[in-house]
Formats: sequence, C-alpha cells, structure tokens
Amino acid sequence: MKKIFIVSLLILTLYSCKKGDKEAVEEIIPIEEPVFEAPKLTLTLEQANKLVELPLNCISQEYPNKLDQTLTNKGEIGEPKELHPAFYGCFDWHSSVHAHWSLVNLLRNFPDLKKAEQIKEQLQKSLSKENISGEVAYFNRSSSKLFERTYGWSWYLKLAEELHKWEDPLARELEENLQPLTLLIVKKTSEFLPKLKFPVRTGEHANTAFALVFIYDFAESTENVELMDLVKNRANTYYLKDKDCPVEYEPSGFDFLSPCFEEIDIMRRVLPQTAFDLWIKDFFPEIKNVDFSMPSTEVSERKDGKLVHLEGVNFSRAWVLYGLANQYPEQYEHLKAPANNLISGSLEQITKDTYEASHWLGSFAIYALNQTKPNLAE
Repeated sequence: MKKIFIVSLLILTLYSCKKGDKEAVEEIIPIEEPVFEAPKLTLTLEQANKLVELPLNCISQEYPNKLDQTLTNKGEIGEPKELHPAFYGCFDWHSSVHAHWSLVNLLRNFPDLKKAEQIKEQLQKSLSKENISGEVAYFNRSSSKLFERTYGWSWYLKLAEELHKWEDPLARELEENLQPLTLLIVKKTSEFLPKLKFPVRTGEHANTAFALVFIYDFAESTENVELMDLVKNRANTYYLKDKDCPVEYEPSGFDFLSPCFEEIDIMRRVLPQTAFDLWIKDFFPEIKNVDFSMPSTEVSERKDGKLVHLEGVNFSRAWVLYGLANQYPEQYEHLKAPANNLISGSLEQITKDTYEASHWLGSFAIYALNQTKPNLAE
C-alpha cells in the first residue's frame, strides 16, 4: 500500500504548569490510502482442461471446410484431408494450425491435463513426417504461392516455436517432423517481406504487424538472427514514423485484430525502451494514462462466422496490453485492469459457443491468458 503523510499541528497549551506553556509540536501521522490493483487473472489447470476441448473437438473434423485454393486444373481438386493431411480440420488451414498450437501450449504448461495422453497421440498422428511431407507438396504447387500468406505462415511459426520451447522427447520428434515445412515457411517469409513495400493495416488475417510479431518471436526463440533483423528492419520501415493512431475508428465490422494495438505489439519488441517511449508518445499517448480504459466489443450474431470475429478483438487487445505491462511494469501496470475486463467478458462465451466461433477463438483465449502470467508468456 502507498503511504502518505499528513503533517498536522497539534497546539497543546498547558495551564498551571511550572514549566510554562509548551510550544506547538508537529506530529507525522502515517495514513494508509488504498490503491487499485487489477484482480488476478491467470490460466489455471481447470480452465486449461476446459479450453483444450475446443481444439480436440475440431482438429479431426473435416467438414465444414473452407479451402482457400487457386486451381490451375481439375486435378488439383481434392478432399481437405487429401490436400492437407496434417491441417485439414477446424474449418480452415490456419485454424487447424493454431488448434495444434493450442494443444502443444496447454500440454507444455500443464502436463497434468486430464487428456494429456490423448493429446500426445493426436499430435503424433497429425504431425507425422508423412503428413508434413504432404503439406510441403501443397505449398510447392505453382498455384499455392499466396496460400496463407502471411496469417497462416505466422501461426505455423508460432506452432514451431512452441514445440521448440517444449522440453519433452515428443517435442523433439515433432519438431524434427515439422522441419521441412518450417524451413520452407521461413524461406517464403524471408523472400516476401522485402518485397512488401507497404504494410497491410486491416484488422483481419492480412494484418502485417500481427504476422511480424509471431515471426519475430519464432526467430528470437530459435536464435535466427537474420530473420530477427529482417523483421526489425521491416517494422521500422513500416511503422516508425506513424503518429496519432485513429483507434476511434476501430473496429471495422469483421475485425478480430486491432491495427493500432498490433503496431504497439511489434514496436515494443523491436525498439529499445527509450526509442519506444518516444514512439508511443506520438503514436498512442493516451495509453500512458493511469485511467486508460478500452470497451469490449459485442457480437450481434454468434452463428455468423464473420460477425463473431469481433470477439477476437477483445482477446487480441488484451494480449497486447498485458504484453506491454509485463515488459514495462513501472509504466504500464495500470493496463492489466482493462486487459482483464476484455478477457473476462469474452471468456465466458467460448466454451459454450457455436462452431463458427469455437473452431478458432479458443486459441485466442489461450494466447491472451498466457500473457497474464509472464512465465507462461515466455
């Protein structure tokens, strides 16, 4: 608690005293003043056991399925599982990838999960060498140059990063299985980013800042200095001169990311503290206010796969606020309270949600909750 000191003058006049009148004396009285602290919000084993059901329920569900394909001939048409032997479930490729990330992340942080053995069996089945070879073949199609660029690429590297950080024999096996596709995605990323003259500032999949965050984290974890330097260069080129981000224009109708917040998330990583302080004063000065708040977005129709995107805005904004508070607690500890509010309101919905939301929102919830506890966010 913060102590404040009130100096009060107590004038004590003593009558009929041989020593005569006494002078006024000053007494320092400590008074405790309550200071608001954000309520504790962490990812618990109980929550993990509930959240892990979401990826488990969809990871082998082939239909409904949204294939993002460019066809050059009818021979390229196929069933989802034929085209994507590893990542065919959860409605689309990138959602399947981050469903696998969810399983690895929860198992790494909570090895005592009730379904730990089932999860391990599923991961071995999905991420076999043969299945990853099939994924590599799809990416090598002449018609697949743009496939999942850059949202799916970045989530795939997040999965590779999670396996790399997991200290378990199974993780070493799976990381080795993924290596051909990991190298291919890194190569495609390294070739593409220098060609991207302007960043994509949408609040959906193509957002460049979001991709750069996950790519940077992968590069840092795997000590890929060349890729780290590339991300730093592109981030500074794209965002260093940005000012007065118009957060009042957010979100757009189908957003699940905040363009303003995603910029903060990448720039806090690539800039040293002094430079970041100067940058954010120009870009988003109000975030420094101790009474900073951010209202939740509300979804009007949870069975609409596009409208339910808005639930993702709450989780993604929360993880940015928590990341900033964790990195610079002396300046941004106050951001944990609004981050908590954003998470709490949406967390109640997703374990009982429609498939349009549950096939992907669980990953966003898990990633956001990871950030509430620094040792889980590492």
